[in-house]
Amino acid sequence: MTAQVIRPAGAGHETLWVLLLCLLILLGASGVVLSHAKADIERDIASYQLDARMDLTAAEQGVHTDLGVAFEEMQWYLTEQGQLPSPAEMATEGFPPFIDDASASNRGGHQWHRLQLGSEIFYLGQSRAHDIAGTFLLWPQASEAEIWLTRDSDINLPTTLTTDQLIAAGWRQVVAHFDAGVTRQHRH
Repeated sequence: MTAQVIRPAGAGHETLWVLLLCLLILLGASGVVLSHAKADIERDIASYQLDARMDLTAAEQGVHTDLGVAFEEMQWYLTEQGQLPSPAEMATEGFPPFIDDASASNRGGHQWHRLQLGSEIFYLGQSRAHDIAGTFLLWPQASEAEIWLTRDSDINLPTTLTTDQLIAAGWRQVVAHFDAGVTRQHRH
């Protein structure tokens, strides 16, 4: 009988192979992540504009969203009845921010008016609580609506409704753009 002695393989070699396999897995995963990553697209807004997501108060964001939904209904009125509805008609149909309810009170208690400057019809929502929300101007156009905001308590309406005139009168256009981040960011 012969006894054969078999020495165990060194733990150093096995550890080296395991570490090398882990490194290859990490490199492969990093490559996949980097190849699928999208560059952050940061769109600058003009100095006369406000970002709907980051520059408005929560109450103003709510009114802005409501105005976007109400504009879609206004387009239906224009198509079916040939004219834009009055704020009272919008309130009767139950469309915020035109209805006077608890939500409207919490968002500045705006008083809505349909006005006309030259050939342009627009809606003015005068805030009754400027510490909560500013005054809004909804300017419906053919396929989209422009929403403007002023936080001044003294409302200055231009003599003609144009972008340049609104800017000169101290109004700021509210724009919504989306980037990679979806959470509200606080600017300090």
